Amino acid sequence: MKLIEMNQAAARGLKDQNLTALLPLGAVEVHGDHLPIGTDLFLAQALTDKLEEKMGKKNALVLPALPYGQVWSLREAPGSVNISNEILSGMIAQIGKSLEKAGIRRMAIVNTHVGNGDAMKMASRMLYDTSDIKVYLFTYPGAEEVIPKVCESPMPHKGYFHACEIETSYMLYLCPEWVDQSKAICQYPDFPEDFDYTPTPWTDFMATAVLGDAVSATKEKGEAIIERVVERMCEILGNEAIR
Repeated sequence: MKLIEMNQAAARGLKDQNLTALLPLGAVEVHGDHLPIGTDLFLAQALTDKLEEKMGKKNALVLPALPYGQVWSLREAPGSVNISNEILSGMIAQIGKSLEKAGIRRMAIVNTHVGNGDAMKMASRMLYDTSDIKVYLFTYPGAEEVIPKVCESPMPHKGYFHACEIETSYMLYLCPEWVDQSKAICQYPDFPEDFDYTPTPWTDFMATAVLGDAVSATKEKGEAIIERVVERMCEILGNEAIR
């Protein structure tokens, strides 16, 4: 069920339903020319809808998505919108406290932007210390099991990829109407020698925000990874809807 579609009387009954609140968390960030700036937001919403379907609507309360995220690495690229970790973590914590007042005891953040990780952890610790709501942090759990089996291109960096075979495959499966695969590129930029040891904006070494091979992306690869991600989130939440 969707929180924003409920009326006040229905909201008063939330405390009696043993629901898990699902918060889609994205970002507004450039993703090359083949994907839209709203890629992370579209993925967060679509992935959350799949999780709700798997859990069963009677078990999940889907919240409106948070569209903005921490995009420090690409903040200089026109179109990107960067939110600080402090602001983002504060918003997430306040959402959690509001849910607690409504009688919700579990919140799962369905995040599709790696840059949000620090803010998510900060918020979850704040809620741990100041509330009774339990928070789960999900950024494609289980994907690491499937990616090596279905993806063909090498990773551009041990810790980073972006708008590449992986993320473009997600979009081709979940949001194909937003993909222009004719503009996909394969790009492996030269990282500065000290990249792993000092903050370095990605705009310093690439003009187009693609890290990896977007040309190799397919819907089938995206489906294989995403279906495992949804299954894994359900496993972690301990939901009986798993089949």
